[in-house]
Amino acid sequence: MKSLIDDNRPIFMQIAEKIEDDIINGGLLEESQVPSTNQFASFYQINPATAAKGVNLLVDQGILYKKRGIGMFVVKGARTKLMEKRKEQFFEEYVSKMIHEAKKLGITSKELMDMIKKGEG
Repeated sequence: MKSLIDDNRPIFMQIAEKIEDDIINGGLLEESQVPSTNQFASFYQINPATAAKGVNLLVDQGILYKKRGIGMFVVKGARTKLMEKRKEQFFEEYVSKMIHEAKKLGITSKELMDMIKKGEG
């Protein structure tokens, strides 16, 4: 696990995003058990209630589910669901703003595509 370094964002959100990242990159497979809130709390030196808030956020979103007396597990189909969510976020946070700025600067769609291809190397 890497450390949480962004002091400007709520820690519980960072815990939830860390779990999401692990699911997306294959570190946590569907139907596999996620670390317990006490493990998160111990590793990141945070309050267990804060870790639980991050985990419960993913339970509320249908990404994790609880097996009574055992722990939290990744829902089957969670990776696909997260990929769609992140693609929508990517569009809203980057693509939409880029298109808006391109229109403001008079950059055509072709010029924009050429810039993207140039950026790919």
